[in-house]
This record gives sequence, structure tokens and C-alpha cells, in this order.
Amino acid sequence: MSQPGRPPRIAVPDAVDPAVFRSFDAGAPVVRLAGETMGTTWGVHVAVPRSAGLGAPQLQAKVQVRLDGIVADMSHWEPGSQLSRFNRADGGTRLELSQDFAAVMAAALSIASASGGAFDPAVGRLTDLWGLGPRRTTDDPDQCEIDAALAQAGWRRLAFDARSRSLFQPGGVWLDLSGIAKGFAVDAIADLLARHGLHHALVEIGGECAGRGLRPDGDPWWVDLEDPPGVRLPPLRIALHQLSVATSGDYLRGGHTLDPATGRPAIHRTTAVSVLHPSCMLADAWATALSVLDDAAAQALACRHGLIARIVRRDGREWLSPALTRMVDPDAAAA
Repeated sequence: MSQPGRPPRIAVPDAVDPAVFRSFDAGAPVVRLAGETMGTTWGVHVAVPRSAGLGAPQLQAKVQVRLDGIVADMSHWEPGSQLSRFNRADGGTRLELSQDFAAVMAAALSIASASGGAFDPAVGRLTDLWGLGPRRTTDDPDQCEIDAALAQAGWRRLAFDARSRSLFQPGGVWLDLSGIAKGFAVDAIADLLARHGLHHALVEIGGECAGRGLRPDGDPWWVDLEDPPGVRLPPLRIALHQLSVATSGDYLRGGHTLDPATGRPAIHRTTAVSVLHPSCMLADAWATALSVLDDAAAQALACRHGLIARIVRRDGREWLSPALTRMVDPDAAAA
């Protein structure tokens, strides 16, 4: 938990996007929406001008339909999803993907390459082996089972054609997009609201958040980074203005993040990683990648790619990337 009574540290972006003032309405009421998706909950706070002509019931329905479509595409829990059909496809099959699925696949493979495979969308067999998907198990797999799953895993086995939006199944590869699809869904809902002229909103799914525009009172959408249980750090409050934040932490569901290199849960001194990025999809994937690596490798990767990141260790210490340090302390930019 954050230390009680201590003033929060405030992290703010460099500037306010001037485009947000074209749609800003200080008198717009904030509508709150909520529901369930992807095995968790979603919530939206959106400023809805009275001229918008959209009420809470219509917005609620539109958001839920959009989320249901993403689940139908990319859930490994749904046997009828497009992802599950790919996983069952025979070797040598090339499947045409939906526009959403293709966008996520392109991003997933990009982060897989940039992270040296720390993020890998093709670890579905390992996910299944450890009971982190629809198939439940109480026993840890043995090394022979892990080696067999590793032999059929790996993003380099995939062949994605962005032009035709098609993905080649080499045989036996199972996808698992749980480290990126939730972030994509957050972006998708924020974009859906924007298409209806609603440019000022805070969207959250299972702890991943995107802040667009401003609140009607002129403030940004404020989000406090969560601390793992037992960790006492000075509060860190983020101004989510045209930014998203995603956190990967083993304190949420135990060792659910698998190391694609070893096929085993990534258990080390790091317990929580938060990444800020204009895209929640990319924040989600980068948080997953950094949580797989040890301290030194994660810090080096974050610095190399200029990521806005916080890493919290089990001993209660934290590391802020240079990009996040500059947001918290503008004077650090001159250091």
C-alpha cells in the first residue's frame, strides 16, 4: 500500500494536447458505465455533452457489443473464437484474420522482436500446460512436458502477412494474446467513444486504463499506481492525458506470467511493472515483457526503448525509468 499521510508524487505529460479544447465542454455531465468482459470488469467515465444525443443505455450497449466482438476474435477461453480456430488449424493452413485480430498480431510480433522474445504471443501451449487457460490443473508440469510445449511455441514460427491480414499455422502453434488483448480492448473502447464525438473519457478494463482528453473541470483523468500488498511507497499519481497505463504483477494472480525462454513462471525479485504509453495495447505488452525479465535486463530494455515505466521489487524498492522520472520531476530533464 502507499504510505498514508504522505503527499503523492505527481506525474504529468509534457504538454496538453491543444486538439482536446475543440471538443471540451465544461458543462458536460460525466456518465459512468460498467460491465464484465474477458473474465474481469470494465468501467468508463465519459463526459457526454447534452448535444450528443446519446444516453447511458445506448452507450452501455455499444461498449458491450464492441467488447463482445473482441472476445469472439481473440479469447483462448472461447472454443468458437477466431484465435481458438487458429490453434486447432492443421499445419500448412493460412487463416485470414479480422481487422482487430490483425492489428493485435502486428503489434504483438513487433513487441516480441523488440523485447527479444520476452513478450511472445505464441505460448498458448505453455499457458495450457500450467493451467492458466480453460484447462485447469493442480499439478505443475514436469520438464519433459515443458520441453514438448516449448518445441511447439515461439513467435518466430509464425508468418503474418499484414497486407492480406493472414496468419500461417505451421502446425501445433497455439496463440495466447492475454498479455496484449486487454490493452487493445481499452483502446478500442476509447476510439469507439471518440467516433461518437466523445473525446473526454477514462476507460478501464481489469486495471488497464486509458485517459483521453480532460475532465469537465479541466483536470486530467488522475490514476494512482497500485502498490503490491505489503509494499509501502510514496503514492504515485498519474495524469492520464492522452496516455494509458498497464500493470503486470504476480501479486494479482500469482505466477501467471510465463517466461517464453524457460517455459516456467517468471519468478524473481520484481513483483510489479507498470508502463505508460499513448497506446494501452502497447503498454500492456511492454508491461508483460518487462515483468518476464530480471531487474537489470528489464531496466536496460526500458531505457533502450524510452519506456515510461515503474518496476517495484519484493523488498519494497522501486525503479523509475528516466522517461517517468522526467514526468515526476521536470527538473530532472535538465540533469
